[in-house]
Amino acid sequence: MTEAGIVVVGGGQAAAALVSKLRTDGYAGPLTLIGAEDAPPYQRPPLSKSYLMGEMERERLYLRPLHWYADHDIALHLGTPVSAIDPAARTVTLGTDTLGTDTLGTDTIPYTDLVLTTGARPRSLAAGIGGSLPGVFTVRTLADIDAMVPLFTPGKRLVIIGGGYIGLEAAAVAAKLGLVVSVVEIAPRILQRVACPQTSDYFRAAHTAHGVSILEGTGLDRLIGDTHVTAARLSDGRELATDFVIAGVGITPDTSLAEAAGLTLDNGIRTDGHGRTSDPHIWAAGDCASFPWRGGRLRLESVQNAIDQAECVADNLLGAARDYLPTPWFWSDQYDVKLQIAGLNTGYDRIITRPGDGDAVSFWYYQGDTLLAVDAMNDSRAYMIGKRLLEMGRTVAPALIENPDTNLKALLK
Repeated sequence: MTEAGIVVVGGGQAAAALVSKLRTDGYAGPLTLIGAEDAPPYQRPPLSKSYLMGEMERERLYLRPLHWYADHDIALHLGTPVSAIDPAARTVTLGTDTLGTDTLGTDTIPYTDLVLTTGARPRSLAAGIGGSLPGVFTVRTLADIDAMVPLFTPGKRLVIIGGGYIGLEAAAVAAKLGLVVSVVEIAPRILQRVACPQTSDYFRAAHTAHGVSILEGTGLDRLIGDTHVTAARLSDGRELATDFVIAGVGITPDTSLAEAAGLTLDNGIRTDGHGRTSDPHIWAAGDCASFPWRGGRLRLESVQNAIDQAECVADNLLGAARDYLPTPWFWSDQYDVKLQIAGLNTGYDRIITRPGDGDAVSFWYYQGDTLLAVDAMNDSRAYMIGKRLLEMGRTVAPALIENPDTNLKALLK
């Protein structure tokens, strides 16, 4: 058995940030990264955009070139899922090497500390309604995108189930490539779970202008086909002929290993403010982890959170004992629109609209007179100032935001 050190399970953005931070800050002990996919940690946001468009090569997705891990004395196991964690013995057991080089079912790796950066899994459509038919895809991994790329050709018909950001980003790429696209959303409006009606209206108009059919308040009854999906039957009885389907119905935290190891779960793997789980030698970061937040708990699904939370855990593994206190931010690219979001809009009761230059606009979320969040479309100035105000804990009277004569930058003084 190799010498015990820090072991990181999961091959995404959080894993890459964590091992990099550990080495940068002087950790010289054994460091192991175990990923179930055959690629080293890579960027996921471009998957449904530039990579799907064919504008970015696979290697450009990699957060670090493959040789970087060897150069920094990081043992990298790719295509190798972890099958079990033994908290008492402080070991992880490796499953079958999916790259086909060998079988590692009896191999174990010891750890002094274990970090779970297992991310999330996409929700699938139920097999009983045709979700397992060939031609039905999710958008999460390189393999997912590689499998559907050949279908992204002009004239192909695509039905997307789910009007969240993943579904809408895929719709934008498909429309730009000349596909016939329909988005089916069971809620009364697209983006209902994550954005205000004004943001929904903005993106509905953008997609409609590009020929995408947006069907809101409409559920999926079932997918039709024998050897391949051929149509989607909707809850109102309509049938949409299709060549393939993308399910964009959300993700769930990947907690299977944590649950089997007896760790406490709470909308993900429950951690304290430092990132430590219910086991003192096991930590978690990224999409899979929930953490204390303003008297409750929060789990964030974003690149920013994956990086910042992982770096906080790295600091705490080295003795910093600092709490993770993020100011959340997100983004989405659709057509020529860059949406930038700062803050969390939970609990808002008022939206202030502020037009920017040209087609730019921002929507400011308030609870009473307290600023909660900002959605900025092609308005980086509004986004940056809103984000800074939130980081400072400063609220601004809604009337000032609404007034076009207000100099936003002056609000930071």
